[in-house]
Amino acid sequence: MMATVYKQARGSHATRTAILLAAAVLVAVAVNAGVAALGMAWGAPHGYGPMSLPAQALFTVAGVVVGWVGWRLVVSRARDPRRTLWFLVPIVTVVSLVPDLVLLLAPVIPGTNPPAVISLMLMHLVVVGCAVPAYVVASRGRVDVSAARSR
Repeated sequence: MMATVYKQARGSHATRTAILLAAAVLVAVAVNAGVAALGMAWGAPHGYGPMSLPAQALFTVAGVVVGWVGWRLVVSRARDPRRTLWFLVPIVTVVSLVPDLVLLLAPVIPGTNPPAVISLMLMHLVVVGCAVPAYVVASRGRVDVSAARSR
């Protein structure tokens, strides 16, 4: 009986999590499309590859998924997940900006200029701003979270 309840809770939670993460991706892609448009208005080249919808959507999905995997690893293994995440999220966010800064210093993509790089950096912040709240909500009520925190 208990195993059935656990499986049902876990299955519905997986669906809820998938919906939350998909919503985070959709919102981030929509906002990042606006950031790309603003970036082009500020002087980023029109048609700049990394700011195209397919590229930014792909990297948004990858960022949200990889972030969720990291989030779950921390929640399930850290002695104090909240404190660890409070520390790690800003660090990982700053580290995610390094490739953009390198791109600015060594523009290997044609058309790279400061407005384009600033736009890409803002897109990283948008993804974090959409993903982290989704992770927090998705982590609430997880069957295994309380076990991880009781260590």
